[in-house]
Amino acid sequence: MTERSQDSRVRVDLIAVVIAVRGGEPHVLTVNRRGQPAVALPSGPLQPGHRSLQAGLRSWVETQTHCRLGYVEQLYTFGDRIPSTIDTGIRSEQRTISIAYLALVPLPREELPIEGRWQPWYAFFPWEDGRSGEPPSRAVINERLGGWANRMGRQRDNDHLERARLTFGIDAAAWDEERALERYEMLYEAELVPEACHDRCLEPPFEVTEFPGVSMFADHRRILATAVSRLRAKIKYRPVLFELMKPSFTLSELQKTAEALSGMPLHIQNFRRLVMQQGLVEETGEIAADTGGRPAKMMRFRREATLERPTPGVRVGATRRGGYP
Repeated sequence: MTERSQDSRVRVDLIAVVIAVRGGEPHVLTVNRRGQPAVALPSGPLQPGHRSLQAGLRSWVETQTHCRLGYVEQLYTFGDRIPSTIDTGIRSEQRTISIAYLALVPLPREELPIEGRWQPWYAFFPWEDGRSGEPPSRAVINERLGGWANRMGRQRDNDHLERARLTFGIDAAAWDEERALERYEMLYEAELVPEACHDRCLEPPFEVTEFPGVSMFADHRRILATAVSRLRAKIKYRPVLFELMKPSFTLSELQKTAEALSGMPLHIQNFRRLVMQQGLVEETGEIAADTGGRPAKMMRFRREATLERPTPGVRVGATRRGGYP
C-alpha cells in the first residue's frame, strides 16, 4: 500500500461520555491529555483487534481509567471534528469520523478510579444548574450574549436577539433544560467560550477566567453538551434514570438524581405521585434508617414497566417546582 493510499484511509475515533451521579451531583469521567492541562473525555481510535465499535470503546475507557462500563448507547457521529484523540494528542490531516457514546454507571462506593477523574458536569456548564435558583453565571452570559446579538442584528438584520432570548430564557422566556447543546453552540458562535477562539486562532475578547465554565480539550465540551441534552430528554420517556441508581434506593435519592440531571428543582409530592402512578418502582420490604430524618422505604425499579408502558420515563417537567429555572 502506498503512502498516499494510507493517508486516504478513514480513521474512526471512539469517544466516551461516562456519566455517574455521586452525592446528588452529576459527574463525567475525564482524563488528562498528554502534555496539556486541558481535561478530555476518554477516547481512542478503532483498532483491528476491536471486534466491534462498542468493544473498542469499552477497551479504551478501561485502559485509560480502569472504569468498566455498563449501560452504553451511541450518542452521535461527528464528521467535522478535530482529528486528534487523547491517546496521542497528534493532529492529522487524515479524514476522521468520530463516534461518541453515552455510558451510565452507578457509583455504589466512594472509591473512584485512580487513573480517571470524575468531575461535576456543572463545572463545565454552570449556567445549566438552576436547582437553587437562577445561577449567577446566567447574568454574565445574558449581558455578553445580548451585546453580541445586538451587534449581529445591526450588521445582518437577523433574529440573533430572539434566538438568544429563547435559547437562554431571557426576558421571561421559558427555560428549556433540553437545549443545553443549543446554548453551548450559541456561546461558541458568539466566541464567548475559549474553544471557539482557539479553533479560529483568535485572541479571546475577554479574560478566560472571567467567563464561567471550565474549557475542555478540542471539541469535547461540545460532545459533553450533546450528552447532557440527550440525557435530559431521554429520562422523560425511557427508564435510563435507573441505570444511575443502586439496586435499591429511596424515593428521595431518586428525586435528587432526577434533579441533578435536569438542573431543575422538583416538587416532592408531585414527583413521588408520578413515579408511583406509573408503576416504575416497587417496595423491597426494607427500610433505610440512615436518612438523617424519618426512616424511608427502600425501592427498586420494576422492569416490567418497560413492557406495560410505551414511554416508561420520569417526566420531570410535570413535577417542576415553581420559580427557577
